[in-house]
Amino acid sequence: MKLTVRVKPNSKKQDIRIEEGIYIISLNSPPLDGKANEELIEALADYFNVSKSKIKIISGHKGKIKIVDIKMEG
Repeated sequence: MKLTVRVKPNSKKQDIRIEEGIYIISLNSPPLDGKANEELIEALADYFNVSKSKIKIISGHKGKIKIVDIKMEG
């Protein structure tokens, strides 16, 4: 399953919500050294109840808009 996500780094509270079909994900981590991307993968793994290895950022590694692929188990 492919998702379009918009990341908001340096947020006070981690949060995931959907607006107009786009997942808006607030992260605590700064966008430095891939920390926000790591937290994004952890947050999505928890949200969709899959292992982190099932989630891959396809595009947007350095931007706020990303395309993420999630391999759903089962």
